[in-house]
Amino acid sequence: MKVLKLYNNEAQLIYKASKNHRDAQHALYKAHAPKMLSVCRYYIKDTQQAEEALLNGFFKVFKQIKSFKSEGSFEGWIRQIMVHESISLLRKKKQLEFSADDMELYDKPINSDTAELDLEKIQLLINNLPEGYRIIFIMHAVEGYKHREISTLLGISESTSKSQLFKARKLLQKQVKQLNKTSYGTN
Repeated sequence: MKVLKLYNNEAQLIYKASKNHRDAQHALYKAHAPKMLSVCRYYIKDTQQAEEALLNGFFKVFKQIKSFKSEGSFEGWIRQIMVHESISLLRKKKQLEFSADDMELYDKPINSDTAELDLEKIQLLINNLPEGYRIIFIMHAVEGYKHREISTLLGISESTSKSQLFKARKLLQKQVKQLNKTSYGTN
């Protein structure tokens, strides 16, 4: 079976996709979907809901692709849509909560056999954060959003964003410390 390359570069794919060329849209989807699913999973723990956000996000990508001005990266533009779509889905399903003083409720250490914190363990620690903490931590620490932007996107005050980030970091530090204690056998 011979594989034919449809387009030479992403700019050509974007142009064709903006003209509703289905093969170009499919090629863009295949190129970006795996990474964008992981972006959605940062925000949404449930895989099926994350996939729903991904599909809704790509629907918006192809609907709004003519508004992409090629001033930044196309991947970054898609990523922004996926973040917005993930937050929108959480809001719609009423799964977006910001708590005041519930840190003790989630203060369960994660046991580990090794002392090294690999990426998988760090992701597990982040995933186990309360929803509000996790979303703000990811938006600020991973995605690079400013508190002003977070507050606008989530409909909360900047001080709520800052306090949720502070609590998320504190809880992560406590869990890492507990994980290291358990790993070294001092607990």
